[in-house]
Amino acid sequence: MGCSSCSTGKDGQPSGCKNNGTCGTDGCNKLTVFDWLSNMSLPNGEKPFDCVEVRFKNSRKEFFRNSENLSISIGDIVATQAPSGHDIGMVTLVGELVKVQMKRKKVDYKDENLPKVHRKASQNDIDKWQKCRDREEEIKKRAREIAIILKLQMKISDVEFQGDGSKATFYYTAEDRVDFRQLIKDMAKAFGIRIEMRQIGYRQEAQRLGGIGSCGRELCCSTWLTDFRSVSTSAARYQQLSLNPQKLAGQCGKLKCCLNYELDMYLDALKDFPSQDTKLFTEKGLAFCQKTDIFKGMLWFSYRDDPANWHTLTKEQVQEILEKNKKKEKVASLEEYTVDNFVKEEKVFENVVGQDSLTRFDRPKQSRNRNNRKKNKSKSTSGNANNNNKNTNSNNNNNNRNKTGNANTSKNKRRRNNPKKQQDNG
Repeated sequence: MGCSSCSTGKDGQPSGCKNNGTCGTDGCNKLTVFDWLSNMSLPNGEKPFDCVEVRFKNSRKEFFRNSENLSISIGDIVATQAPSGHDIGMVTLVGELVKVQMKRKKVDYKDENLPKVHRKASQNDIDKWQKCRDREEEIKKRAREIAIILKLQMKISDVEFQGDGSKATFYYTAEDRVDFRQLIKDMAKAFGIRIEMRQIGYRQEAQRLGGIGSCGRELCCSTWLTDFRSVSTSAARYQQLSLNPQKLAGQCGKLKCCLNYELDMYLDALKDFPSQDTKLFTEKGLAFCQKTDIFKGMLWFSYRDDPANWHTLTKEQVQEILEKNKKKEKVASLEEYTVDNFVKEEKVFENVVGQDSLTRFDRPKQSRNRNNRKKNKSKSTSGNANNNNKNTNSNNNNNNRNKTGNANTSKNKRRRNNPKKQQDNG
Protein backbone atom coordinates (compact mmCIF):
# COMPACT_ATOMS: atom_id res chain seq x y z
CA MET A 1 0.00 0.00 0.00
CA GLY A 2 1.13 3.53 -0.62
CA CYS A 3 -0.19 7.06 -0.60
CA SER A 4 -0.44 9.41 -3.55
CA SER A 5 2.62 11.36 -2.44
CA CYS A 6 5.00 8.37 -2.49
CA SER A 7 7.81 9.09 -4.95
CA THR A 8 10.28 7.00 -6.92
CA GLY A 9 13.99 7.25 -6.27
CA LYS A 10 17.01 6.31 -8.32
CA ASP A 11 16.91 3.26 -10.60
CA GLY A 12 13.16 2.95 -10.16
CA GLN A 13 13.34 2.10 -6.46
CA PRO A 14 10.53 3.46 -4.26
CA SER A 15 11.65 6.18 -1.89
CA GLY A 16 8.29 6.69 -0.14
CA CYS A 17 6.75 9.85 1.20
CA LYS A 18 9.14 9.99 4.21
CA ASN A 19 6.22 10.22 6.66
CA ASN A 20 6.70 6.72 8.13
CA GLY A 21 3.02 5.78 8.15
CA THR A 22 1.61 9.16 9.16
CA CYS A 23 0.85 10.60 5.74
CA GLY A 24 -2.07 12.94 5.31
CA THR A 25 -3.89 10.82 2.74
CA ASP A 26 -3.94 7.79 5.07
CA GLY A 27 -2.76 5.52 2.28
CA CYS A 28 0.24 4.01 4.09
CA ASN A 29 -1.70 2.97 7.19
CA LYS A 30 -3.08 -0.37 8.30
CA LEU A 31 -6.79 -1.18 8.05
CA THR A 32 -7.41 2.10 6.27
CA VAL A 33 -10.87 3.06 4.96
CA PHE A 34 -11.32 5.02 1.74
CA ASP A 35 -13.47 8.10 2.32
CA TRP A 36 -15.63 8.07 -0.81
CA LEU A 37 -17.87 10.79 0.65
CA SER A 38 -15.08 13.36 0.99
CA ASN A 39 -16.04 15.26 -2.18
CA MET A 40 -19.75 15.35 -1.42
CA SER A 41 -21.41 18.20 0.44
CA LEU A 42 -24.03 17.71 3.15
CA PRO A 43 -27.70 18.49 2.48
CA ASN A 44 -29.07 21.84 3.62
CA GLY A 45 -29.60 22.06 7.35
CA GLU A 46 -27.61 18.85 8.04
CA LYS A 47 -24.85 19.06 10.65
CA PRO A 48 -21.64 17.07 10.19
CA PHE A 49 -21.23 13.99 12.34
CA ASP A 50 -19.42 14.93 15.54
CA CYS A 51 -17.38 11.71 15.99
CA VAL A 52 -14.01 10.89 14.46
CA GLU A 53 -11.89 7.77 14.12
CA VAL A 54 -8.35 8.01 15.51
CA ARG A 55 -5.58 5.51 14.88
CA PHE A 56 -2.78 4.90 17.32
CA LYS A 57 0.21 2.61 16.96
CA ASN A 58 -0.19 -0.19 14.40
CA SER A 59 -3.84 -1.18 13.92
CA ARG A 60 -5.39 0.10 17.17
CA LYS A 61 -8.29 2.42 16.35
CA GLU A 62 -10.80 4.12 18.63
CA PHE A 63 -13.70 6.56 18.24
CA PHE A 64 -13.82 9.99 19.89
CA ARG A 65 -16.38 12.76 20.04
CA ASN A 66 -15.45 16.17 18.68
CA SER A 67 -17.34 18.14 21.31
CA GLU A 68 -15.32 21.33 20.72
CA ASN A 69 -16.33 21.45 17.02
CA LEU A 70 -12.72 21.58 15.89
CA SER A 71 -11.96 21.70 12.18
CA ILE A 72 -10.43 18.23 11.88
CA SER A 73 -9.50 16.45 8.66
CA ILE A 74 -7.87 13.13 7.82
CA GLY A 75 -4.18 13.09 8.74
CA ASP A 76 -4.37 15.59 11.62
CA ILE A 77 -2.54 14.74 14.85
CA VAL A 78 -4.85 15.23 17.84
CA ALA A 79 -4.66 14.91 21.62
CA THR A 80 -7.42 12.62 22.89
CA GLN A 81 -8.86 11.71 26.25
CA ALA A 82 -7.31 8.76 28.10
CA PRO A 83 -8.11 7.06 31.43
CA SER A 84 -5.20 9.00 32.93
CA GLY A 85 -3.55 11.87 31.07
CA HIS A 86 -3.91 12.21 27.31
CA ASP A 87 -2.94 10.21 24.25
CA ILE A 88 -1.71 11.27 20.81
CA GLY A 89 -3.11 9.77 17.62
CA MET A 90 -3.84 10.48 13.98
CA VAL A 91 -7.31 11.04 12.54
CA THR A 92 -8.08 8.39 9.92
CA LEU A 93 -11.77 8.99 9.19
CA VAL A 94 -14.30 11.81 9.56
CA GLY A 95 -17.88 12.39 8.50
CA GLU A 96 -20.76 10.01 7.95
CA LEU A 97 -18.53 7.00 7.32
CA VAL A 98 -17.54 7.12 11.00
CA LYS A 99 -21.15 6.33 11.90
CA VAL A 100 -21.05 3.33 9.57
CA GLN A 101 -17.83 2.08 11.15
CA MET A 102 -19.24 2.52 14.66
CA LYS A 103 -22.32 0.49 13.78
CA ARG A 104 -20.10 -2.17 12.23
CA LYS A 105 -17.98 -2.41 15.37
CA LYS A 106 -21.06 -2.19 17.63
CA VAL A 107 -20.14 1.13 19.25
CA ASP A 108 -23.04 3.35 20.32
CA TYR A 109 -22.50 6.83 18.86
CA LYS A 110 -25.21 8.23 21.15
CA ASP A 111 -23.29 7.26 24.28
CA GLU A 112 -22.48 10.31 26.40
CA ASN A 113 -19.47 8.59 27.97
CA LEU A 114 -17.66 8.40 24.64
CA PRO A 115 -14.10 9.82 25.04
CA LYS A 116 -13.46 13.27 23.61
CA VAL A 117 -10.91 15.03 21.46
CA HIS A 118 -9.14 17.67 23.56
CA ARG A 119 -7.32 19.66 20.89
CA LYS A 120 -5.04 19.45 17.93
CA ALA A 121 -1.59 18.35 19.01
CA SER A 122 1.03 21.07 19.37
CA GLN A 123 4.64 20.71 18.32
CA ASN A 124 5.69 20.01 21.91
CA ASP A 125 3.13 17.19 22.12
CA ILE A 126 4.40 15.69 18.88
CA ASP A 127 8.07 15.92 19.95
CA LYS A 128 7.34 14.24 23.28
CA TRP A 129 5.30 11.55 21.56
CA GLN A 130 8.09 10.91 19.07
CA LYS A 131 10.67 10.53 21.86
CA CYS A 132 8.46 7.96 23.55
CA ARG A 133 8.10 6.07 20.25
CA ASP A 134 11.88 5.97 19.88
CA ARG A 135 12.25 4.33 23.30
CA GLU A 136 9.87 1.46 22.54
CA GLU A 137 12.34 -0.94 20.88
CA GLU A 138 14.90 -0.56 23.65
CA ILE A 139 12.27 -1.08 26.36
CA LYS A 140 10.82 -4.11 24.54
CA LYS A 141 14.25 -5.74 24.41
CA ARG A 142 14.87 -5.05 28.10
CA ALA A 143 11.40 -6.38 29.05
CA ARG A 144 12.09 -9.63 27.18
CA GLU A 145 15.34 -10.06 29.10
CA ILE A 146 13.52 -9.59 32.41
CA ALA A 147 10.87 -12.15 31.39
CA ILE A 148 13.59 -14.67 30.49
CA ILE A 149 15.30 -14.14 33.85
CA LEU A 150 11.98 -14.79 35.63
CA LYS A 151 11.47 -17.91 33.43
CA LEU A 152 8.04 -16.84 32.23
CA GLN A 153 6.54 -18.75 29.29
CA MET A 154 5.46 -15.68 27.33
CA LYS A 155 6.54 -13.61 24.34
CA ILE A 156 6.40 -9.80 24.48
CA SER A 157 5.63 -8.85 20.89
CA ASP A 158 4.96 -5.12 21.02
CA VAL A 159 5.17 -2.05 23.29
CA GLU A 160 2.99 1.03 22.94
CA PHE A 161 3.56 4.26 24.86
CA GLN A 162 0.80 6.65 25.75
CA GLY A 163 1.13 10.05 24.12
CA ASP A 164 2.15 11.85 27.31
CA GLY A 165 4.73 9.16 28.19
CA SER A 166 3.21 8.28 31.56
CA LYS A 167 2.18 4.72 30.69
CA ALA A 168 3.29 1.86 28.45
CA THR A 169 1.17 -1.09 27.30
CA PHE A 170 2.97 -4.40 26.72
CA TYR A 171 1.30 -6.83 24.31
CA TYR A 172 2.25 -10.48 24.78
CA THR A 173 1.29 -13.96 23.62
CA ALA A 174 1.27 -17.10 25.76
CA GLU A 175 -0.14 -20.61 25.63
CA ASP A 176 -1.39 -20.59 29.23
CA ARG A 177 -2.06 -18.06 31.93
CA VAL A 178 1.04 -16.26 33.19
CA ASP A 179 1.66 -14.83 36.65
CA PHE A 180 3.43 -11.59 35.71
CA ARG A 181 3.07 -9.70 39.02
CA GLN A 182 6.79 -9.80 39.70
CA LEU A 183 7.46 -8.85 36.08
CA ILE A 184 5.35 -5.68 36.43
CA LYS A 185 7.21 -4.70 39.61
CA ASP A 186 10.61 -5.19 37.99
CA MET A 187 9.65 -3.29 34.83
CA ALA A 188 8.09 -0.40 36.77
CA LYS A 189 11.28 -0.11 38.81
CA ALA A 190 13.51 -0.29 35.72
CA PHE A 191 11.56 2.07 33.44
CA GLY A 192 9.89 4.42 35.95
CA ILE A 193 6.48 4.36 34.25
CA ARG A 194 3.10 2.73 34.78
CA ILE A 195 2.85 -0.73 33.20
CA GLU A 196 -0.16 -2.40 31.61
CA MET A 197 -0.03 -6.01 30.33
CA ARG A 198 -2.43 -7.10 27.58
CA GLN A 199 -2.61 -10.63 26.23
CA ILE A 200 -3.43 -11.05 22.52
CA GLY A 201 -3.77 -14.03 20.20
CA TYR A 202 -1.31 -15.09 17.54
CA ARG A 203 -3.46 -13.68 14.76
CA GLN A 204 -3.82 -10.37 16.57
CA GLU A 205 -0.04 -10.32 16.91
CA ALA A 206 0.39 -10.74 13.14
CA GLN A 207 -2.25 -8.05 12.61
CA ARG A 208 -0.38 -5.55 14.77
CA LEU A 209 3.11 -6.27 13.44
CA GLY A 210 2.19 -6.79 9.77
CA GLY A 211 4.39 -8.38 7.13
CA ILE A 212 4.52 -9.92 3.65
CA GLY A 213 2.71 -13.19 2.99
CA SER A 214 3.76 -16.10 0.79
CA CYS A 215 1.66 -14.60 -2.04
CA GLY A 216 3.90 -11.52 -2.13
CA ARG A 217 1.25 -9.13 -0.81
CA GLU A 218 0.83 -7.54 2.60
CA LEU A 219 -0.97 -9.62 5.20
CA CYS A 220 -4.75 -9.50 4.89
CA CYS A 221 -5.18 -9.14 8.64
CA SER A 222 -3.05 -5.97 8.71
CA THR A 223 -4.60 -4.31 5.65
CA TRP A 224 -8.34 -5.05 5.43
CA LEU A 225 -9.39 -8.20 7.33
CA THR A 226 -10.95 -7.49 10.71
CA ASP A 227 -12.89 -10.63 11.69
CA PHE A 228 -10.92 -13.82 12.28
CA ARG A 229 -13.03 -16.84 11.40
CA SER A 230 -11.96 -20.31 12.44
CA VAL A 231 -10.10 -22.22 9.71
CA SER A 232 -9.97 -26.03 9.76
CA THR A 233 -8.05 -28.58 7.72
CA SER A 234 -11.31 -29.65 6.05
CA ALA A 235 -11.14 -26.39 4.05
CA ALA A 236 -7.85 -27.61 2.55
CA ARG A 237 -9.31 -31.07 1.87
CA TYR A 238 -12.30 -29.67 0.01
CA GLN A 239 -9.96 -27.61 -2.18
CA GLN A 240 -7.72 -30.66 -2.75
CA LEU A 241 -4.63 -29.04 -1.28
CA SER A 242 -1.75 -31.02 0.14
CA LEU A 243 -1.91 -31.12 3.92
CA ASN A 244 1.53 -29.64 4.37
CA PRO A 245 1.56 -27.53 7.56
CA GLN A 246 4.47 -25.41 6.33
CA LYS A 247 2.51 -24.29 3.26
CA LEU A 248 -0.91 -24.01 4.90
CA ALA A 249 0.26 -22.01 7.93
CA GLY A 250 0.68 -18.25 7.87
CA GLN A 251 3.08 -16.01 9.75
CA CYS A 252 0.97 -16.35 12.89
CA GLY A 253 1.53 -20.11 12.94
CA LYS A 254 -2.17 -20.81 12.36
CA LEU A 255 -3.92 -21.91 9.18
CA LYS A 256 -4.11 -19.15 6.57
CA CYS A 257 -7.29 -17.10 6.57
CA CYS A 258 -7.34 -17.14 2.76
CA LEU A 259 -8.32 -20.83 2.83
CA ASN A 260 -11.86 -19.66 3.55
CA TYR A 261 -12.08 -17.22 0.64
CA GLU A 262 -13.01 -19.75 -2.08
CA LEU A 263 -14.37 -22.48 0.17
CA ASP A 264 -18.03 -21.70 -0.58
CA MET A 265 -17.43 -21.99 -4.33
CA TYR A 266 -15.78 -25.38 -3.91
CA LEU A 267 -18.62 -26.62 -1.70
CA ASP A 268 -21.19 -25.58 -4.30
CA ALA A 269 -19.23 -27.32 -7.06
CA LEU A 270 -18.83 -30.51 -5.02
CA LYS A 271 -22.60 -30.90 -4.59
CA ASP A 272 -22.88 -32.36 -8.11
CA PHE A 273 -19.77 -34.51 -7.71
CA PRO A 274 -19.76 -38.07 -6.43
CA SER A 275 -18.02 -38.53 -3.11
CA GLN A 276 -14.36 -39.42 -2.85
CA ASP A 277 -15.27 -42.88 -1.46
CA THR A 278 -17.26 -43.86 -4.54
CA LYS A 279 -16.90 -47.47 -5.71
CA LEU A 280 -17.86 -48.70 -9.17
CA PHE A 281 -18.81 -52.34 -9.75
CA THR A 282 -17.81 -53.71 -13.15
CA GLU A 283 -17.47 -57.16 -14.65
CA LYS A 284 -13.72 -56.58 -14.81
CA GLY A 285 -13.53 -55.83 -11.10
CA LEU A 286 -14.12 -53.26 -8.39
CA ALA A 287 -12.90 -49.70 -9.14
CA PHE A 288 -11.96 -46.99 -6.65
CA CYS A 289 -11.80 -43.22 -7.07
CA GLN A 290 -8.22 -41.94 -7.05
CA LYS A 291 -8.54 -38.27 -8.00
CA THR A 292 -11.11 -35.58 -8.87
CA ASP A 293 -10.77 -32.37 -10.86
CA ILE A 294 -13.52 -29.88 -10.02
CA PHE A 295 -12.69 -27.42 -12.79
CA LYS A 296 -12.67 -29.98 -15.62
CA GLY A 297 -15.44 -32.11 -14.12
CA MET A 298 -13.35 -35.29 -14.39
CA LEU A 299 -12.71 -38.23 -12.07
CA TRP A 300 -9.99 -40.88 -12.22
CA PHE A 301 -10.70 -44.50 -11.26
CA SER A 302 -8.51 -47.57 -11.05
CA TYR A 303 -9.23 -51.26 -10.53
CA ARG A 304 -8.42 -52.86 -7.23
CA ASP A 305 -6.20 -55.44 -8.93
CA ASP A 306 -4.47 -52.83 -11.13
CA PRO A 307 -4.10 -49.60 -9.11
CA ALA A 308 -1.36 -48.19 -11.37
CA ASN A 309 -3.58 -47.70 -14.42
CA TRP A 310 -6.07 -44.85 -14.03
CA HIS A 311 -9.14 -44.39 -16.20
CA THR A 312 -10.61 -40.93 -16.83
CA LEU A 313 -14.38 -40.50 -16.49
CA THR A 314 -16.68 -37.51 -16.44
CA LYS A 315 -18.98 -36.95 -13.51
CA GLU A 316 -22.01 -37.68 -15.72
CA GLN A 317 -20.54 -41.05 -16.68
CA VAL A 318 -19.82 -41.87 -13.04
CA GLN A 319 -23.38 -41.01 -12.06
CA GLU A 320 -24.69 -43.19 -14.91
CA ILE A 321 -22.62 -46.15 -13.69
CA LEU A 322 -23.77 -45.58 -10.10
CA GLU A 323 -27.42 -45.66 -11.18
CA LYS A 324 -26.83 -49.00 -12.92
CA ASN A 325 -25.07 -50.32 -9.81
CA LYS A 326 -28.08 -49.35 -7.70
CA LYS A 327 -30.20 -51.55 -9.97
CA LYS A 328 -27.63 -54.32 -9.38
CA GLU A 329 -26.35 -54.04 -12.92
CA LYS A 330 -22.65 -54.20 -13.66
CA VAL A 331 -20.86 -52.38 -16.44
CA ALA A 332 -18.57 -54.41 -18.69
CA SER A 333 -15.48 -52.25 -18.04
CA LEU A 334 -14.37 -48.67 -17.58
CA GLU A 335 -12.48 -48.73 -20.87
CA GLU A 336 -15.77 -48.39 -22.76
CA TYR A 337 -16.29 -44.96 -21.23
CA THR A 338 -12.70 -43.78 -21.32
CA VAL A 339 -12.50 -44.20 -25.12
CA ASP A 340 -15.16 -41.52 -25.57
CA ASN A 341 -13.18 -39.07 -23.44
CA PHE A 342 -10.11 -39.11 -25.67
CA VAL A 343 -11.16 -36.27 -27.97
CA LYS A 344 -8.57 -34.06 -29.56
CA GLU A 345 -8.81 -30.62 -28.05
CA GLU A 346 -8.27 -27.57 -30.21
CA LYS A 347 -5.04 -25.78 -29.46
CA VAL A 348 -5.76 -22.37 -28.06
CA PHE A 349 -2.10 -21.41 -28.04
CA GLU A 350 0.83 -22.90 -29.86
CA ASN A 351 4.40 -22.08 -28.99
CA VAL A 352 6.10 -21.29 -32.27
CA VAL A 353 9.06 -19.15 -31.26
CA GLY A 354 10.13 -21.25 -28.29
CA GLN A 355 10.28 -18.40 -25.79
CA ASP A 356 8.24 -20.27 -23.18
CA SER A 357 10.77 -23.02 -22.69
CA LEU A 358 12.23 -23.20 -19.20
CA THR A 359 15.63 -24.05 -20.66
CA ARG A 360 15.68 -21.16 -23.13
CA PHE A 361 18.44 -19.50 -21.13
CA ASP A 362 20.59 -22.64 -21.21
CA ARG A 363 20.56 -23.17 -24.97
CA PRO A 364 22.78 -20.19 -25.89
CA LYS A 365 25.37 -21.43 -23.42
CA GLN A 366 25.59 -24.76 -25.25
CA SER A 367 25.90 -23.07 -28.64
CA ARG A 368 28.56 -20.76 -27.25
CA ASN A 369 30.55 -23.73 -25.99
CA ARG A 370 30.26 -25.39 -29.37
CA ASN A 371 31.31 -22.17 -31.11
CA ASN A 372 34.24 -21.84 -28.74
CA ARG A 373 35.28 -25.39 -29.51
CA LYS A 374 35.07 -24.71 -33.24
CA LYS A 375 37.04 -21.50 -32.79
CA ASN A 376 39.69 -23.33 -30.79
CA LYS A 377 39.92 -25.99 -33.47
CA SER A 378 40.19 -23.40 -36.23
CA LYS A 379 42.79 -21.51 -34.20
CA SER A 380 44.80 -24.68 -33.65
CA THR A 381 44.65 -25.60 -37.35
CA SER A 382 45.51 -22.06 -38.43
CA GLY A 383 48.30 -21.98 -35.88
CA ASN A 384 49.74 -25.22 -37.24
CA ALA A 385 49.48 -23.88 -40.78
CA ASN A 386 51.24 -20.68 -39.76
CA ASN A 387 53.95 -22.66 -38.04
CA ASN A 388 54.43 -24.78 -41.14
CA ASN A 389 54.61 -21.67 -43.30
CA LYS A 390 57.14 -20.14 -40.93
CA ASN A 391 59.23 -23.31 -41.03
CA THR A 392 59.17 -23.46 -44.81
CA ASN A 393 60.07 -19.79 -45.05
CA SER A 394 62.96 -20.24 -42.62
CA ASN A 395 64.17 -23.29 -44.56
CA ASN A 396 64.03 -21.35 -47.83
CA ASN A 397 65.97 -18.49 -46.30
CA ASN A 398 68.61 -20.88 -45.04
CA ASN A 399 68.89 -22.50 -48.44
CA ASN A 400 69.30 -19.14 -50.11
CA ARG A 401 71.98 -18.20 -47.64
CA ASN A 402 73.80 -21.45 -48.27
CA LYS A 403 73.64 -20.91 -52.02
CA THR A 404 75.05 -17.37 -51.78
CA GLY A 405 77.78 -18.59 -49.45
CA ASN A 406 78.76 -21.37 -51.86
CA ALA A 407 78.83 -18.93 -54.80
CA ASN A 408 81.14 -16.56 -52.93
CA THR A 409 83.57 -19.33 -52.02
CA SER A 410 83.69 -20.52 -55.64
CA LYS A 411 84.52 -16.99 -56.84
CA ASN A 412 87.36 -16.68 -54.35
CA LYS A 413 88.85 -19.98 -55.56
CA ARG A 414 88.78 -18.78 -59.15
CA ARG A 415 90.58 -15.58 -58.28
CA ARG A 416 93.33 -17.53 -56.51
CA ASN A 417 93.76 -19.82 -59.49
CA ASN A 418 94.06 -16.88 -62.06
CA PRO A 419 96.55 -14.37 -60.56
CA LYS A 420 97.53 -13.06 -64.11
CA LYS A 421 94.08 -11.62 -64.70
CA GLN A 422 94.28 -9.82 -61.37
CA GLN A 423 97.66 -8.26 -62.36
CA ASP A 424 96.38 -7.16 -65.78
CA ASN A 425 93.41 -5.55 -64.21
CA GLY A 426 95.63 -3.74 -61.76
